[in-house]
Amino acid sequence: MVTKGDHLEDFLSGTATSTVTLTRIATNGIEASVATAGTGPPVVLLHGFPHTWQLWREVIGPLATRHRVIAPDLRGFGASTRAVDGYDAGTLAADLEGILDALGEPTAAVVAIDAGVPAATLLALRRPDRVRRLVVMESLLGSLPGAEDFLAAGPPWWFGFHAVPGLAETVLTGHEARYIDWFLDAGTHGRGVPPEVRDAFVDAYTGSEALRCAFSYYRALPASARQLNDAVARGGLAMPTLAIGAHPVGASLERQLRPVASDLTGHLIPDCGHIIPLDRPRELLDLLVPFLALS
Repeated sequence: MVTKGDHLEDFLSGTATSTVTLTRIATNGIEASVATAGTGPPVVLLHGFPHTWQLWREVIGPLATRHRVIAPDLRGFGASTRAVDGYDAGTLAADLEGILDALGEPTAAVVAIDAGVPAATLLALRRPDRVRRLVVMESLLGSLPGAEDFLAAGPPWWFGFHAVPGLAETVLTGHEARYIDWFLDAGTHGRGVPPEVRDAFVDAYTGSEALRCAFSYYRALPASARQLNDAVARGGLAMPTLAIGAHPVGASLERQLRPVASDLTGHLIPDCGHIIPLDRPRELLDLLVPFLALS
C-alpha cells in the first residue's frame, strides 16, 4: 500500500527536477517513509547512521534527471515505523523488496552507505533478479575476510557502546544534538553539513525510542554477519558492483567484496570523510552517473 504525502518544492538545487514526494509505504509489517523523485530506471538510495533519506539531498536532483530515485528512511529511522525488532540485514532487505513491490518496480539499482550496506548486499546476494547494479560505500560486511587491517586495533569505539542493550539511549537522552554533531563533524573532516540537514538529523534521533531504534542496528550486527556468511556460501554477486571508499573505511569494503563479486570496481575518493554524499557530492556523482547509466 502506498499513501501519497507531501511534495517538497524546490528542495533540490542544480536541476530542473526539483520536487521530492514523500510517501508512506506498508512493507514487511512496518510503514516506511519514502522520498521519490524523477522518472526512468529506478535507483534506490539507502542511508546509514546518523542519517535519514536527506543524506542524499545533494545527489537526488542530478540523479532524478535520468532515474526514478527512491530514498527510504530505513526501519526505525526518520519518519518510518519505530519497530520493536527487525534490524538485521535480512529483515531490512525484505523491507526494501516490499517497497519495490509497492512502487511497481521489479528491479532497481541499489546504492547504499554505512548501515544500509549489509541490507543492500544481502538483497543482491539473495535476490540477484531484483538488483541490476550495486553501489556500496563506507561500511564493512560482517566477518567476511578483507577488513583485518581496518579492525587491527578493534572496531570503532561506538560499536561497543551502541551494542549494549539499553545503555547508550539511557546515557544520551537529552544530549542527542551534541552526539549527532560529533558524527557529522568527524564524517566531513570538520567541514560540516548544511544546517537544515543537521537539524533534520538531530530531530530524527531525538528521544529514547529514536535512539533505541538506531542502536538496534548495532545490536543486530551478529545476526547480519551470519546472514551474509550464509548467503556468500551459496553464491556471489553476479551484477556489476562498485565499492567506494573514503575515510576511515578506505579500501576495506572493496577487499571484502573482491572474492565475492564477479564484476567489481573499486574507487577511493581523496580528502573525503565518511559521509560521502554530503562531504563530496560532486565527486560521488562523477562515479554514480556513468555507472548507473549502464543499467
